[in-house]
Amino acid sequence: MASSSNGNGKHTKPPQKQHRRPGLQHAMHPAPRTQPPPYRSADKLKDKVALITGGDSGIGRAVAVAFAKEGADVSIVYLNEHEDAKETQRLVKKEGRKCLLIPGDVGDEQFCRESIEKTVEELGGLDILVNNAGYHWDRGPEGLEGLQPEHVERVMRTNLHAVLWLCQAALPHLQPGSSIINTTSIQAYDPSPALLDYAATKAALNNLTVNLAASLGPKGIRVNAVAPGPIWTPLQPATRDSRKIETFGADTPLGRAGQPGEVAPAYVFLASPTEASYVSGTVLGVTGGGAVF
Repeated sequence: MASSSNGNGKHTKPPQKQHRRPGLQHAMHPAPRTQPPPYRSADKLKDKVALITGGDSGIGRAVAVAFAKEGADVSIVYLNEHEDAKETQRLVKKEGRKCLLIPGDVGDEQFCRESIEKTVEELGGLDILVNNAGYHWDRGPEGLEGLQPEHVERVMRTNLHAVLWLCQAALPHLQPGSSIINTTSIQAYDPSPALLDYAATKAALNNLTVNLAASLGPKGIRVNAVAPGPIWTPLQPATRDSRKIETFGADTPLGRAGQPGEVAPAYVFLASPTEASYVSGTVLGVTGGGAVF
């Protein structure tokens, strides 16, 4: 079933719920669109190596495919969504590039370090680190009262702690011209009480992005972030009330949720050593019109 309009120009989706977390892209309807709007690739990332966390589906899959189109080999770090990850691998290989799959929990410091080392060993180096893995739990009207220690801990470890450990482990392998890209969120600027802890981690990532840019700039390493708005990814049906899915993204100025393929070109731009050679410490919003400042 495809998205439809509710008669007021607002695009809607059928209510749906997934009962496992992280969510699965192949179980979503309509399926998220991985391919970006028509554009002509130009070897912007020729022979680069990128590691993308959360690369099995959603934004991560779209970024992996876009990077492959631009000539990069890709390492995909994901939790346990093996079917989705294999589809990402198929799409990357279709572009003639290598794709390494590394399952595990980025909330574990040792796994973060091992994933970097395995990428370097198998793909011959590391030029681009995309910290994209994320987790949230929509608590609805409960807000603060609904916080549970195990959920908060998972949000913090996945969204924030992992970024620190991955950046630390990657640093010895990054050369001048390398790029780190963090996935933050419009929630860092316009937070929802239902996503209290998630929004806090995304605001922290904005701060960390600017701080790392200042710290790593003298080494010639650029650090930026992309702040998506409401994007149709498996995280939504897996962590939101099914009734909220129908109008997800309808309150944006563009009146709809974005597609992963519409976000991926922002990562290509920031990763490119020629297109964005003087861009660092920037948070680029892809929000359908929502303000990120």
